[in-house]
Amino acid sequence: MMSDWKPKRFWKTVAVVENDGEWAIQLDGREVKTPAKAPLRLKSKRLAHAVAEEWEAQVEKVDPNTMPVTRSANSAIDKLSVQRKEVVELLAAYGETDLLCYRAASPQELVERQASEWGPIIDWAQQSYGIRLAVGVGVMHVAQPKETIATLSKTMDQMDDFALAAFHDLVCISGSLLLALAVAHRRISAEQAWNASRVDESWQEEQWGVDEEAADLAMRKNTDFLKAAEIYFLANSSA
Repeated sequence: MMSDWKPKRFWKTVAVVENDGEWAIQLDGREVKTPAKAPLRLKSKRLAHAVAEEWEAQVEKVDPNTMPVTRSANSAIDKLSVQRKEVVELLAAYGETDLLCYRAASPQELVERQASEWGPIIDWAQQSYGIRLAVGVGVMHVAQPKETIATLSKTMDQMDDFALAAFHDLVCISGSLLLALAVAHRRISAEQAWNASRVDESWQEEQWGVDEEAADLAMRKNTDFLKAAEIYFLANSSA
């Protein structure tokens, strides 16, 4: 049986302080550390303030479920600092099986909806990166050129650890590397990307009705996706 025990809030004050060109969060003057005991220091002041706001918002007990910005920062420091290559490879694999590349054969309404929502993003990727992802019908694997995946990997390599941690969530939640990149480059909004990632599900709901359990799960994923986009832009902020 899993415990729902949560530690009590033990601090009175939360502050953001500069430390060697980075930003740290202090609780009663003591610097916050990650689960791996590394200093929780951030390059973006805005991201640091977002983390501090989560710590300030804790009332009697500390609930990690209400601290997504802190969790993302912890992941960037504890995991990406030592597993960055593996994370980039994982995300590049989404480019090899990107949601946008697998189209329905029928009915025509769904075929047209996929083309309308997904086609412009593939066109944008070609214009922006000089790549053209292959598109197929059905679920059979569609091979992508190695040069295409290498280009996408290089794009992610240019992100710092904090941005990449948030980008990881954008990709994994949506199932599409291209949609995540379109959000990161502000080609489309996070809400538009989320809706595009659910073209198939939305069409099914229109035909057969809404499953409440599936709808609740989708709502939670939507919240997580929008928050990941927010964190990504905070991490990229120079302010």
